[in-house]
Amino acid sequence: MSPLRRPFLLTLICAATLGLFAGISPSCAQSVVVMVNGEPITSYDIDQRSRLILLSTHKAATRKQVIDDLIDEKVKIKEAKKYGVDPSGGEIDASFAAMSQRMRLSPEQLTQMLAGKGIRPATLKSRIRAEMVWTSLVRGRFKDSLLVADKAVRSATGDGTDGKGEGANFEYHMRPIVLVVPRGSSASELDMRRKEAEALRAKVRSCDDALAISRSVRNATIRDTVIKTSADLPKPLREVLDKTEVGHLTPPEVTRQGIEMVALCDRKASTGDTPEQRQLREKIYAQKFEAKSKTYLQEIRNAAMIEYR
Repeated sequence: MSPLRRPFLLTLICAATLGLFAGISPSCAQSVVVMVNGEPITSYDIDQRSRLILLSTHKAATRKQVIDDLIDEKVKIKEAKKYGVDPSGGEIDASFAAMSQRMRLSPEQLTQMLAGKGIRPATLKSRIRAEMVWTSLVRGRFKDSLLVADKAVRSATGDGTDGKGEGANFEYHMRPIVLVVPRGSSASELDMRRKEAEALRAKVRSCDDALAISRSVRNATIRDTVIKTSADLPKPLREVLDKTEVGHLTPPEVTRQGIEMVALCDRKASTGDTPEQRQLREKIYAQKFEAKSKTYLQEIRNAAMIEYR
């Protein structure tokens, strides 16, 4: 069917629907504003996206900005499909759930919050899909050109050498230990568990000790070995680990699970990025990605069939 006939067909369907039902569905209470490669952008789409932008940025976008955003979304998704990048509905739902979790909400609560602002979940999921496919497409197609060379990192730091002073970066081998404290426990119970943790800490001189001794402590769990570099860890934790002797435990810390410590099994110099270099590398990568993304998007927009109504 010709794309030009779709708005007319939609009008006929809506007219027939209105003859059968008293209410008007959102799909009928709209008009096509732009056709992008044969796909419509309606007044309803524009209204929904305007509401979402206002909710997420606390700033109202102009009608042109909203329309451009929706056009970009459609050309991105079409281009991605051309290269086989097409996430399933389940993947989109999982990303929606992950977003709600970051907001400390359930997916149902996020849906309710959107509904309170007159926004359908599908509006947010459409944006999620576009962001997912575009990031994957750009990274996949331009992987080599987006790589950040060590030379670029050294240049950014103003260091003419390798930029890695001896001992500047470490690889930590750790085993987290948790002394479980049930939720709702009294302050005295928490204090007693903290004393148990301190007693455990005084006895441990190796990770083997930590494993053996923790098994003798009630409701204690020792997890599998975790290996992280300095660049992977937040500064406060790095500082604690650097002050801890190998084979010993870090000071007890109260968390949601109870009292937690970390057994430092090994700490050795690493040739990987320092935290500062990792930050610089990620910044340079983001700049290269943004530039490539902008150029690529303009190319596919120029090649798209865009018809304003």
